[in-house]
Amino acid sequence: MSPLERRVAVEAARAAGRLLRDELSGVRHIAYKGMPTNLVTEMDQRAEAEILERLRGAFPDDAILSEETGTTAGRSGRRWIVDPLDGTTNYTHGLPIFGVSIALETERRVVLGVVYDPSRDELFVGERGRGATLNDAPIRVSATATLGESLLTTGFPYNIRETRDTNLPEYAAFSVRARAVRRLGSAVIDLAYVACGRFDGFWELRLGSWDVAAGSVLVEEAGGLVTAVDGGPLDVDAPTLLATNGIVHEEVLGVLKQVRRA
Repeated sequence: MSPLERRVAVEAARAAGRLLRDELSGVRHIAYKGMPTNLVTEMDQRAEAEILERLRGAFPDDAILSEETGTTAGRSGRRWIVDPLDGTTNYTHGLPIFGVSIALETERRVVLGVVYDPSRDELFVGERGRGATLNDAPIRVSATATLGESLLTTGFPYNIRETRDTNLPEYAAFSVRARAVRRLGSAVIDLAYVACGRFDGFWELRLGSWDVAAGSVLVEEAGGLVTAVDGGPLDVDAPTLLATNGIVHEEVLGVLKQVRRA
């Protein structure tokens, strides 16, 4: 990977983020993706168009997987994985907790992850083998030693009204075992915050590839550990996710296994 990929991804994330920030107070045109808790707005689509135009212009042979557009085939063996607006429900309500996520996958391994939080002007970048940064300063996961001292974060499935696998039993279990559990409403921000030590762990039972691709390399390059919720390897194409500082990983995993067996 050359410096060009990082530069284009960073510029695309910043451009989409500026667009989202500038339009945050505007009137939203809301549609629904299958269920009333899964929103999409014209801003998701405008931010996505901004990113895809830049990626296609610079890397026309690369495949792209983007949340709103889906898959665009390529012939290079590389794939960009894009979430133009993670935290759409927050955004729709004017809550400034949302992010832009762009990742590059080569031979089924994510090698670059960029997450941009336009509300705080925070740019997170992880490059495989080269570490992770926040606004160009190196970041590391926390040194928290136990679950009881940990600040965790999670999210809930869009089909929580229909599914039995709601994450509510897991949430209840961690609420009485951890220092506290938060729910920000943006998985890409959750992962970035694990990478820089603000959270000690993040779990979620079902996510999209675009939710986890960039954030997973951020956490790993910051010294953390990322697995599926059962402890197996993360599958970017069908992700369940547990990301921690590595130290509390087994303890968190133990609670997840205990609850999910019950």
